Amino acid sequence: MVKDKFHQNVREALEKDGWNITHDPYFLMLGRRRGYIDLGAEKAIIGAEKAGHRIAVEIKSFVGKSELNDFEDALGQFLVYVPALEDKEPERELFLAVPLTFYNRFFDDPYFLRVAKRYAVQMVVFDEAANIIMQWIK
Repeated sequence: MVKDKFHQNVREALEKDGWNITHDPYFLMLGRRRGYIDLGAEKAIIGAEKAGHRIAVEIKSFVGKSELNDFEDALGQFLVYVPALEDKEPERELFLAVPLTFYNRFFDDPYFLRVAKRYAVQMVVFDEAANIIMQWIK
C-alpha cells in the first residue's frame, strides 16, 4: 500500500494535537474486498468513564492535474468507507484530511462547501508545512 504524500505530516499533526495513533493503516472490509483507511487514532477523554474518542482519517494530497478530479475521487472514497466503518466500529468517526493550501483554494467556492455538507464529509484541515491541525470540520 502506497502512503499519501502527506501521510507523515498528518500523523505528526494528530500526535501534536493529543491523538494516539492506533492503526497505520486501519483495515476494514468493503463487502468482500479489503480496504484501508490511512490512520486510526484515539484521544482520551479526561474525567470520562467511557473509552476515548476514536477517529479514522483518510489522507489526501490533492496534487493531481485537476483539483476537481482529486476532490471527486476523495469524496467517492470517503462515501465508500462510511458504511464499512459503521459496520465495524460505529462509534469511530471518519475524517478526510485536507491540506490547508488546498482547502483555502478549493473551498472558497460555496458550492463545494455545500457538497461536503450534503454528504456529511467531516474534514480535518492540516498545515502541511508546520504539521499542525488548523481546523476540525463536522
